[in-house]
Amino acid sequence: MLKGALLRTFGHRSRAQVPHTIRRPRGPTVAGARLDGSGCGKRHLRADVLRQGEAMTSFISHTTIDSRDAYELSEWWKRLLGYRDLPDDPNAPGHEECMIEHPQTGHRLLFIEVPDTKQVKNRIHLDLRPTEGTRDEEVERVLAAGATQVADLRGTDGPGTGWVVLADPEGNEFCILRSEADLANPAT
Repeated sequence: MLKGALLRTFGHRSRAQVPHTIRRPRGPTVAGARLDGSGCGKRHLRADVLRQGEAMTSFISHTTIDSRDAYELSEWWKRLLGYRDLPDDPNAPGHEECMIEHPQTGHRLLFIEVPDTKQVKNRIHLDLRPTEGTRDEEVERVLAAGATQVADLRGTDGPGTGWVVLADPEGNEFCILRSEADLANPAT
């Protein structure tokens, strides 16, 4: 059954042609990881466990951002996004963990102090879409709030396209996308 599912999914004719990350690990496993230490420590996707159409049992609780100063960075993002402290857990200077949330949607960002500094580009980042005004107006507002510009990708696919990559005061990258108003008028 697994071979047939892989053939339908990937169009491969033999097990040898199935991508390495989808192969069933040989020998005993725990949550898909080999117990014998082989596989360079990589976890393997268990196609027999992830059945199409099954409901997930987890959800994203919040997004966590490593920081040197959790309080200061949470305050910066709070002002930028219009978020607030949790009503029953206000943040204060010196707190090593500071959570903020959007007052209407409940989306949460958690800032945690870590001893190391950011070394390389983020593997995950936030994409922000302005709720008022245009992308360009939002970029100017965010730059004035203390962000720095990393890359300007406006117009890369023609007029009225693209985004701007910025960094917060600790160097965490995020993007400003085109607003709904920009999308409604692609020529701008």
